[in-house]
Amino acid sequence: MSSIHRTTAPALSFNGGFVDTIGFLALQGLFTAHVTGNFVTLGVSIVHGTSGALAKLLALPMFALVVGLTHLAAVAINRRGLVPLRPLLILHTLLLALFAAFTLCFGPFNDGDSGAALLTGMTGVAAMAVLNAISRQHLKGAPPTTLMTGNVTQLSIDLFDLIGLRDVEQRAVIKKRLKPIGLNLLGFTVGCVGAALLYLAIGLWCLLVPVLVSIWTCINTFGTTDGIADSVA
Repeated sequence: MSSIHRTTAPALSFNGGFVDTIGFLALQGLFTAHVTGNFVTLGVSIVHGTSGALAKLLALPMFALVVGLTHLAAVAINRRGLVPLRPLLILHTLLLALFAAFTLCFGPFNDGDSGAALLTGMTGVAAMAVLNAISRQHLKGAPPTTLMTGNVTQLSIDLFDLIGLRDVEQRAVIKKRLKPIGLNLLGFTVGCVGAALLYLAIGLWCLLVPVLVSIWTCINTFGTTDGIADSVA
């Protein structure tokens, strides 16, 4: 895994946790990154009669649509002999900045199904969809940046394998895999906790933090081609 991927993946994990937490707090329980979790909160909305049911229903198809379009865009970029990672990170940053702007202008939202809330929420979902597409196809060798259940599962398997494993080479392989998984888990956790604390301190202005982090990931890919020349099938 390249040095760029080693730093970009934890940064995107931080953003995943941060934006998911703020989206949940400001948009009546909407998950922007873990969109399948919206089925759970949809059930809660139905039982308690709270708003946001429509946004939760729209989140999954919106997420899938943007992931698909992102993939097609990456294929087109790759066919032109260019590296998709940079423009996709820029797209993610622009969508994230737009999500922050909408949230600051219109939020927080008492009605999760209002026009402003739907526009804001789906923009956040789109930003996180691009992030997930980047993680899946363009950070080769890096653990998932938002799918923490999978990371915890792999971490647990590897840790318990190390207990009884005596082969030096196999232990080295597992230890090498543990570090990026641990960094992504740490990044996501810090993002969630940091989002909550900053939300209490400065409200929705805290969304400027993931925008700045995303800008840094864009800058981090310029000036070098180390490990970022990928291909998309």
